[in-house]
Amino acid sequence: MNIVMFYHSLISDWNHGNAHFLRGVASELLARGHDVRIYEPLDSWSVENLVRERGPAALTAYRGAYPQLASFRYNKKRLDLNRVLEDADLVIVHEWNDHDLVAAIGSHRRQRRRFKLLFHDTHHRCVSDRDAMARYDLRFYDGVLAFGEVIRRIYLGEGWTRRAWTWHEAADVRVFRPLEHTDKEGDLVWIGNWGDEERSAELVEFLVEPVRRLGLRARVYGVRYPAQAIRTLRDSGIEYGGWLANYRVPAVFSRFRLTVHVPRRPYARSLP
Repeated sequence: MNIVMFYHSLISDWNHGNAHFLRGVASELLARGHDVRIYEPLDSWSVENLVRERGPAALTAYRGAYPQLASFRYNKKRLDLNRVLEDADLVIVHEWNDHDLVAAIGSHRRQRRRFKLLFHDTHHRCVSDRDAMARYDLRFYDGVLAFGEVIRRIYLGEGWTRRAWTWHEAADVRVFRPLEHTDKEGDLVWIGNWGDEERSAELVEFLVEPVRRLGLRARVYGVRYPAQAIRTLRDSGIEYGGWLANYRVPAVFSRFRLTVHVPRRPYARSLP
């Protein structure tokens, strides 16, 4: 099949926790013999922040882990859907796209009806920002791929779509697999972004305080940590490593003895 995918970004994973899953999906489709074209806006905030922090070279580093993947970066004002979708059999539009783009692709689907059109949701905004999700015009989409059963039921219950399927996230085992490394750099590593106060108290309770009390050698990677949070880490003896390219996670895990999982509050409370 000719598959067209619209992502917030393929090339940047700066504060973009979906990137590794979306890269894995595209890789799997390619491995199964499909033609895959991925489109992302030129001015995505993830790309802009990554370039600001690490320079333009960071945008191509992912190709070392995903040499088969590339994206077409478009100007929103010049995107020609007639050309982009001309020979498409399947179009998947990720939830981190603008409302206007989602509606425009739906309108195109209504006029052409030559391809199947799916909306792909991998986030918690259905429970944390329902008004924003309700503004997506999915009338002409064939259905929704939802990353959990709770999310699927919300789409159906709210009447946002007539059909929805649960499609859980999974690791791309070509890249994300256990690695052996005998030389350890520390005891504990935690990899995750700050999260807009969605898990600030939890990070202190389940990460910072145990590390301090036990005297562990620890390191934290992630972005959007405010100055006070970085000071809290350092005062507790935790090294702050900043942004980490997602594909490097297995190698970093292999250099530490353990990690912990600290979910964001919307996932823990509203999406069991």
